[in-house]
Amino acid sequence: ERENKENSNLATLASAEEKADDKPDNSPASISSRPPTMPAVGPPYSNFQVDSFKLMELLGPEKVDPSDVKVIKDKLFGYSTFWLTREEPFGDLGEGILFIGNLRGKREDVFAKLQSQLAEIMGDKYNLFMVEEPNSEGEDPRGGPRVSFGMLRKEVSEPGQTTLWQYVIAILLFLLTIGSSVELGIASQISRLPPEVVKYFTDPNAIEPPDMQLLFPFVDSALPLAYGVLGIQLFHEVGHILVAFPRKVKLSIPFLIPNITLGTFGAVTQFKSLLPDRKAKVDISLAGPFAGAALSFSMFTVGLLLTSNPAVSGDLVQVPSMLFQGSLLLGLISRAILGYTTMHAATVPIHPLVIAGWCGLTTSAFNLLPLGCLDGGRAMQGAFGKDALTASGLATYGLLGLGVLGGPLSLPWGLYVLICQRVPEKPCLNDVTEVGSWRKALLTTGIILVALTLLPVWDELAEELGIGLVTSF
Repeated sequence: ERENKENSNLATLASAEEKADDKPDNSPASISSRPPTMPAVGPPYSNFQVDSFKLMELLGPEKVDPSDVKVIKDKLFGYSTFWLTREEPFGDLGEGILFIGNLRGKREDVFAKLQSQLAEIMGDKYNLFMVEEPNSEGEDPRGGPRVSFGMLRKEVSEPGQTTLWQYVIAILLFLLTIGSSVELGIASQISRLPPEVVKYFTDPNAIEPPDMQLLFPFVDSALPLAYGVLGIQLFHEVGHILVAFPRKVKLSIPFLIPNITLGTFGAVTQFKSLLPDRKAKVDISLAGPFAGAALSFSMFTVGLLLTSNPAVSGDLVQVPSMLFQGSLLLGLISRAILGYTTMHAATVPIHPLVIAGWCGLTTSAFNLLPLGCLDGGRAMQGAFGKDALTASGLATYGLLGLGVLGGPLSLPWGLYVLICQRVPEKPCLNDVTEVGSWRKALLTTGIILVALTLLPVWDELAEELGIGLVTSF
């Protein structure tokens, strides 16, 4: 009896399949619980490609939830704020959504209202950015560029916290910078060092290192210069912090870059929170190098004035006069204060504060170059936009490559920027509102002073001005 029932069921199933095959092509498709079969011609993607796509999706940044997008489109935008017309991918890897449409009010007021409503709808899940509309045709009827609103998950858009390993690296770099600053202080006393030590550091053919214990007596006298170099860098970082704190912008621990010529190349300081607008980007970026330059210039000027004071003649150190040809601006200031006779000699006696101020001004000038993620690059991006940063960055790379800026330090500095600081800063939350003319003028003035500081004095001009003793063959 069971076999009869099974045969009857099989016959019924076969009859149903034959009837389905006999249906015309335009008949409605039936709903089946069986999984659909793949076509005989083969799948559009191989299994390896499908697995690769899944792996990239798992390893890549988390994207915006499509269900959230639908809710946001229904509740966030409207005819009184921003009339939505279409959406596009947003972010470095397309992990966000860019809402494109027509602005229906003052952009700053609309942005503030949308941010508030987004927080009410989605809580602390997403960040909203106001950016210029890509490939827009013409400006907004109310003036200024057309704007769009991008949305990213907070864990994707916000910088990560400083890790334990980063703290360890920062401490090690700090200790190395102390060593390079002390070495600079010892090198500044080259006229007092033992001959075998001087020969080892100046003669490229010297192989046998001298007894390093010979340098110990010079460490104490090198410490004031080391303190000056480190103090300038500390002042630089405090400048960043004092301007960032009232704007609720968090900064990372500074990663000092040691350098035996200047003591330090400065520090890598990252933003650990999103910047509210371009004004904050410009202000925070300029505060550090401007504070460091102010202290450096004070040391440099006071040191030149003390150099002319006979009461401190015992503290002076002899440096080659060719040193003053490394900077057009600083060389002219030194020539104006010290006079022709002092400067037009093989060596010049100067106070150690002059060296500390000179190194600090040079480091501040390097960090103000409009390039990559340097302080000057951030300020350029905030004041004039990303396209202006790209143009100024290419020009600066060219000048550094030719040795026009920075002299012998141009190549190591350019390599440092390429390795550590070449990527532009991320956009601000409000990446549209202009910063104002006075900030642009301040940045432009700073870049001009940077060029004058890093531009060396060529021999003909140095001979005419009496900056160093130039020998012609």
